[in-house]
Amino acid sequence: MFIFDIIDAYNNKTHYELPPGKYTLGKGDTCNIILSDDHVSRVHANLTVNDKKVILDDTSSTNGTWYKGKKIKKPISLNNGDEVFIGKLVLIVKALNRSSRKDASTTSHILSPRSSSLPRTPKTPKAEAPKTPSINTNLKPAAKRESLEVLTLKRKIHKLILEYLELRKRSNLHQMTEEQLREETIKATHDVIEQNITEIPAEISRDRLIDEIVAEAVGLGALEPFLNDETVTEIMVNGCEQIYVERDGMLQLTGKQFSSNISLRGVIDRIVAPLGRRIDESSPMVDARLADGSRVNAIIPPLALNGPTMTIRKFSNKKLDMNNLIDYGSLNENMASFLRSCVEHHRNIVISGGTGSGKTTSLNILSNFIARHQRIITIEDAAELNLNQPHVISLESRPANTEGKGVVSIRELVVNALRMRPDRIIVGECRAGEALDMLQAMNTGHSGSMTTGHANTPRDFLSRLEVMVLMAGIDLPSRAIREQITSAIDIIVQQNRLADGSRRITQIVEVTGMEGDTILLQPLFEFKKLGFTPEGKIKGSFTGNGYAPQFYTEMEEAGVTLDRNIFKTMEDMKETFDAKLS
Repeated sequence: MFIFDIIDAYNNKTHYELPPGKYTLGKGDTCNIILSDDHVSRVHANLTVNDKKVILDDTSSTNGTWYKGKKIKKPISLNNGDEVFIGKLVLIVKALNRSSRKDASTTSHILSPRSSSLPRTPKTPKAEAPKTPSINTNLKPAAKRESLEVLTLKRKIHKLILEYLELRKRSNLHQMTEEQLREETIKATHDVIEQNITEIPAEISRDRLIDEIVAEAVGLGALEPFLNDETVTEIMVNGCEQIYVERDGMLQLTGKQFSSNISLRGVIDRIVAPLGRRIDESSPMVDARLADGSRVNAIIPPLALNGPTMTIRKFSNKKLDMNNLIDYGSLNENMASFLRSCVEHHRNIVISGGTGSGKTTSLNILSNFIARHQRIITIEDAAELNLNQPHVISLESRPANTEGKGVVSIRELVVNALRMRPDRIIVGECRAGEALDMLQAMNTGHSGSMTTGHANTPRDFLSRLEVMVLMAGIDLPSRAIREQITSAIDIIVQQNRLADGSRRITQIVEVTGMEGDTILLQPLFEFKKLGFTPEGKIKGSFTGNGYAPQFYTEMEEAGVTLDRNIFKTMEDMKETFDAKLS
């Protein structure tokens, strides 16, 4: 019996006892001992255990196997107390050729080389550093993970179910509806457990085991409870063994996981296939959406070293409006009133912000202020906008097919939209050369158009927009580009996700013109931080800057009554209040 420990970078220890036989070590699913480390190859090394000695042989791994300070180039014989370094893991030899003795303080695994389904090394949770009060703490403690026993059982049942379905329904499996396939899978799961499983671990009930197996075989597996949880806004899958969720702007490591990377790949394929999209080694990245509109991004090996990686931005079933944003503290009533006026009076608006700051949500809410009689064309990579107006045409870009042809970009859709007699054009996000065509649309009779873009501040967005225009492949001087930007964009709304996880509109600015080669910005509203609550939440207030936008004068001259008091600063409002009291 070969006894050893594997210790990771966080000092987590896993104990092993191997009877005579041949074993493979690596991070691939087919290995007998799976090592969860990015610096470990898929099949990193071989172990040969017999009654007299233990031989370790590196299989030409990328980063090598290190023994006594040197990378091994030929098989070595291990001795008691030896330490072998594999990536960031350390294998420590405890005993050679002696009877098994379990260490009560560690997780122990006894493997059999003759087993057709060897247990897999669990990826032990990372030890958390001691917590200190801080507003920047955005990762909550991990939930309890499934035991190795349950995970191994799920793998076994999942494999048997797939074989069962292929044998029983090979002729018409692909002709079944989703409901029929799920019913058949439930029946198959019952049969497989009845015929092959003698004991179910106490930590999981039979009904729950069946539900989770069926979800993984024909549904979205471990993701389903989070997709049904309204408090979860984003789901992040980092390989089959790690799932994070976002609640209230804070990340949480869940205890859920997929039984294998093959199972996770099956879920990704089930998401993208109905949309006519594909993901494989030749096209390892894809954007897609779920039936409820949730946005999905997936990336697989060889680009993703952790295994198949998927991010889901959930689509809220609750129809949000401006009152919801006010209740959430994203803006105040004065700012909401002003933005509504901007939309109703055909101002061109850009919403700027970082990833996950709520740009698309705000864009959707602002779009609902557009008059119902107008013809609106939305253009997106993955359709997310959900407008209430009756006259809405939604366009979606298309990636290349298996032959690398057929791609339709956002830019081509913007150009085509101009021929569709739109009153308003709404582009989900400007990322590249389509920015030039969007500016042209805003400048040529399609006022009131809207889009979003990634940037930390309004000034940063203008710099990025200039670069995006150059990406259109047209050599324009900087001044000409800036003049186009100045005449096209009226209002920039800056939205940020703050350190406490809250999403707020931190600035609203007007683009007023140019002075020399510089675009002039006039701040209208801003969010001022006033400190922190005892719970680490950011305190602050929204305030005007004392200036009304230029188009207010134009509207008032046209006979429209507008309220200029909404732009007053906190000091101005205090003086007015004091004057009334006196």
